[in-house]
Formats: sequence, structure tokens, C-alpha cells
Amino acid sequence: MTSEREDFGGMTVNERLAAAHLLGAWDQAITAGDRERAIAVLKRVALNDDQAMFTVDTVLADPARYGFTQAE
Repeated sequence: MTSEREDFGGMTVNERLAAAHLLGAWDQAITAGDRERAIAVLKRVALNDDQAMFTVDTVLADPARYGFTQAE
């Protein structure tokens, strides 16, 4: 389910998040280590459950690799 019926076909996850103005929400969820909130953000840009969970789990397993730092 997307925030607007936007066509995200052919876009990367970051491009989808930027187009939907959700980069801030994504960054906050990942920085906080909030898996459920991060999944919900990705589902808003047309990732299905499996895609969203895989992406979030991959990023949370090594946030520094993707440019994130842990909340203190």
C-alpha cells in the first residue's frame, strides 16, 4: 500500500523513499533499530511483506555498511 498511488516500477528502494518523501521516516526507523516501523515505511512504497522484511533485516544486521549509526 503506497501513500499515494504512485508507480514505483523500476525504482530502487531509495528512489521510492525519496519520491514518497519518506527518507526521513526510514532513516529514523533504522537509526532507532525499530524493525516494525521500518517495515511499515517500506510497505508504503510498494514493497511486499517479504521484500520489506528482507531489506530491513539486511540493513539492521549491519547498519554501518549502509551509512547508519546506532542510536545511543
